[in-house]
Amino acid sequence: MNLSDRRRLPRTDLALPILGLGCAQMGGLYRSSPLAESLETAAYALEAGIRYFDTAPYYGYGRSEHRLGAALCDLPRDEIIVSTKVGRLIRANAYSTRGAGADANGWADPLPFHQVYDYSYDGILRSVEDSLQRLSLARIDILYVHDIGRVTHGEKHDHYWGQLTTGGGFRALGDLRRDGRVTAIGLGVNEWEVIRDAMQEIDLDCSMLAGRYTLLEQTSLSPFLDECVTRGHAIVAAGVFNSGLLVGNGKFNYADAPPEILARAEALAAVAKDFAVDLPAAALQFPLAHPAVVSVVTGVRTRGQLESNLAWFGTDIPADFWQALKARGLVHPAAPVF
Repeated sequence: MNLSDRRRLPRTDLALPILGLGCAQMGGLYRSSPLAESLETAAYALEAGIRYFDTAPYYGYGRSEHRLGAALCDLPRDEIIVSTKVGRLIRANAYSTRGAGADANGWADPLPFHQVYDYSYDGILRSVEDSLQRLSLARIDILYVHDIGRVTHGEKHDHYWGQLTTGGGFRALGDLRRDGRVTAIGLGVNEWEVIRDAMQEIDLDCSMLAGRYTLLEQTSLSPFLDECVTRGHAIVAAGVFNSGLLVGNGKFNYADAPPEILARAEALAAVAKDFAVDLPAAALQFPLAHPAVVSVVTGVRTRGQLESNLAWFGTDIPADFWQALKARGLVHPAAPVF
């Protein structure tokens, strides 16, 4: 894989690098990330040639956007591509919680704010204005609607979906794209079904799908990704390690992996060992074989983790390895491979 390669979003003139940096860890996901560590990682990413960065207001309740903005603010704007998200407003607490430790959402020492879900017209416009200031930017390249879906919201899904449809949220996305504050719009979710539903409401450019098209799981392959190709809807694949299971941490979908998923991961690892392939390298590269996928975004905390990811991304993987996975029923027979 060549880090300098780009793939164009079919509906826009925007071309995404095929590898991007996810910045949730800058917000202190699960453990605190010192400012110097975040800035060092971002600086190394730029030095190595990464030019696409993804963040969200939710990450550390504004901390990630602030840190990414500081890391990128002196660069020529056209040299970088930034995506962020809407759907949560970050509100100040009545009292400071600084130093209070991790909160229930997994943020270690977050900024003294809390989240309020808001997918309405006014909520989305307010979220974008706040993000532009935190990021020190005048425009956003890709704006994703964050964590909409039944798995996230359960019985409240219809309420929040109504904010997007009848409450003007989708209309806000269209207005932002039209006036140039945003170049491309889509969803940033863990559920492919809600992207399909959104495609019936508005012409989307690009969506970030986490964990649903990976070496471990191809539930979104058909008919969803086929429809994305037909309709010119690009996909950014995230969560390609499935919460870290494919790098050996035993987690899947942010929880302990069930036995059947662990067994599948072990079977993948066995084939990788037979071919002397690093399993994380295969996990990083696999989604890019599909014509709907324009980029893979991977989250790291440290320079060392990023160095490992870049090495995996640049690994040459023999075609026989992919065919062996299919022959053993570990990859869907219709999934494109290299």
